[in-house]
Amino acid sequence: MHKLLFVLFVLVQSFNSDAQIDEIRRITKQLCSPEFHGRGYVNKGDSLAADYLVNEFKKLGLDPYKGDYLQHFAIQGVNTFPNQMSISLNGQGLHPGEDFVVDPSSAGFEGELNPMIISGSDFFDETILQNVLEEVLYNERYNAIALDLASLSDDSLKEMRGISQAFAEIVPVIEITKEKFTWSVGRTQLKNVLLQVQADAYNGESLKVRVESQFISNYQSQNVMAFIPAKKKCKETIMFTAHYDHLGRMGSDTYFPGGNDNASGTAMLLTMAKYFKENPSDYNILFVAFAGEEAGLLGSKHFVEETPIKLKKIKFLLNLDIMGSGEEGITAVNATVCTEEFELLQSINEELNLLAKVKSRGPTANSDHYWFTQQGVPAFFIYTMGPNKNYHDIFDTYENLSFKEYEDITRLLVTFVDRL
Repeated sequence: MHKLLFVLFVLVQSFNSDAQIDEIRRITKQLCSPEFHGRGYVNKGDSLAADYLVNEFKKLGLDPYKGDYLQHFAIQGVNTFPNQMSISLNGQGLHPGEDFVVDPSSAGFEGELNPMIISGSDFFDETILQNVLEEVLYNERYNAIALDLASLSDDSLKEMRGISQAFAEIVPVIEITKEKFTWSVGRTQLKNVLLQVQADAYNGESLKVRVESQFISNYQSQNVMAFIPAKKKCKETIMFTAHYDHLGRMGSDTYFPGGNDNASGTAMLLTMAKYFKENPSDYNILFVAFAGEEAGLLGSKHFVEETPIKLKKIKFLLNLDIMGSGEEGITAVNATVCTEEFELLQSINEELNLLAKVKSRGPTANSDHYWFTQQGVPAFFIYTMGPNKNYHDIFDTYENLSFKEYEDITRLLVTFVDRL
């Protein structure tokens, strides 16, 4: 009889685990879908994702916080590329996101770019740079500058940061690079087009370019909030946070899915919501999905400045970002600040034999925990480590996520909250 009960227990646990992974995959896949436009600022992709999250919280039975699921705020300036985008060389189209990207702050351009190339050895000679600039401005043969960065060392590349954008305020610029493309959100718009092209796809000849950009001076976005009260009346609250926004579209045909960053963390947020709805905590639990993270941590900044909760009542905050792997463990940012809590996190992991490693990292300003930390709120920013290195590129897809340690991470987090 005892053996039968044990077998039934194992089967139930296995079923629950499989169901959880299926649910996580469903949510992540939906957030990565083209209909959400990369959850950015083209076609109101972030707002479509926000509406989806509100519906998911409602399905789980979570309450709005202080009467509303949404907290609205404005982004003062965002550069977008909603329409046509194409670059061709000798009649052959280059592949967006693979062969080229447009700088997030680029202006639009339609026509042919005939660049004068500056080689790596000439970047640091002001006389040569001045002569090249005058040649482009006053010689009808050229109408752009191509900066050949492919031959530069890492140290020299660091020195070059910002030079391309300075030139793009005067003339169109093409960067020739061997580095992996890493896109972002532009908060300003340059006076001219600025392109990055892979060295193995470009030989320095003229390019036929069509880039349409649109600068939005006041963009309305929103955080999503949901709430679970404690089992008994309690003054303290645990916060779970994750940013649901991503980079959006680079033209009408190319978007950034943001699978690991951060559809995976948003799915984990909903996983935590489901668990604590079914297993109420001794603490109140507040879930916040932030917008505007990729534009400069704007949603979390607004939340802290216009907070609907007294920050001193937050017992602990767990910010979940990049949660789609875990084969090599997790990293906890603020571990050197919240030392007792980090020791608890590590001890739980060792006791339950969950993850390969729980790594310590000091304070950073690279995710939504930052503004809370600045106000003295104890917090961890937790992210997974693993072989998936796709980040801020078109390859950060749902299909490239393993979810290898999702179940163990879930167990670690709920146990951590239970023992705080």
